[in-house]
Amino acid sequence: MKVLKWIIIILLSLGLIGYFAYLIVDEDLPTGEEGPKAEELANRMLEAVNDSAWHAIAVVEWNFTGQRHLVWDKVNHRAKVSWDNYDVFIKLGTKEGVAFAKEKKIEREEVSNKLLDEAYGIWANDSFWLNPITKIKDNGTIRKYVPQTDENKEGLLVTYQTGGVTPGDSYLWVVDKKTALAEYVKMWVQIIPIGGMKFTWDDWNTTPEGAKIATSHESVMTINISELNTWPSLNMYPNLKEFEVLN
Repeated sequence: MKVLKWIIIILLSLGLIGYFAYLIVDEDLPTGEEGPKAEELANRMLEAVNDSAWHAIAVVEWNFTGQRHLVWDKVNHRAKVSWDNYDVFIKLGTKEGVAFAKEKKIEREEVSNKLLDEAYGIWANDSFWLNPITKIKDNGTIRKYVPQTDENKEGLLVTYQTGGVTPGDSYLWVVDKKTALAEYVKMWVQIIPIGGMKFTWDDWNTTPEGAKIATSHESVMTINISELNTWPSLNMYPNLKEFEVLN
């Protein structure tokens, strides 16, 4: 009984420590101001990452945290999403597609549909991490200027009212005032219970087309973008025939 008593005391203590840590770390969503100042900063941020060059890319390929590999045909809005032993080809507009396990097509509809849903969720998450700044003026977004205590930094709070997998998420981008490049982002999102989780925006990579993409993000976990390749036209992508399974 004494052992059980001490186990209960330890568990309660850990719970209290976790609760107080949550109270200390958890941040309220900041307030900001909509209007010309927010829009001017948003435009400078898009210019800093060369948004026009990003839209000139036809196909982009990348590896997300060493666990998932994606190819995104931006022209036809379709993707190949690979993880574990699965390769899923999906039409992103309709979420229709074809799933393979160990290179064998999955015929069972309920299994295929489940994998298509999972593939879409992976694409939505991983493509957002790939280049989210290009989405700060998407339809359904609200932008607010948030002053920073550091006079060399500015903040833009972006809330997504629609779209994606979890509408309602908010992101505070803190950028260098001179370059307008993001230094870090704080998140208020449904999948993270603590508000204001901070991720750095480091290791900027410039694609051959001129788009700037940050490939390293540090927080309580590390998120890396690797094996990044881009093609300015569909015909230049060497594995285009793979997508014929969607015809």
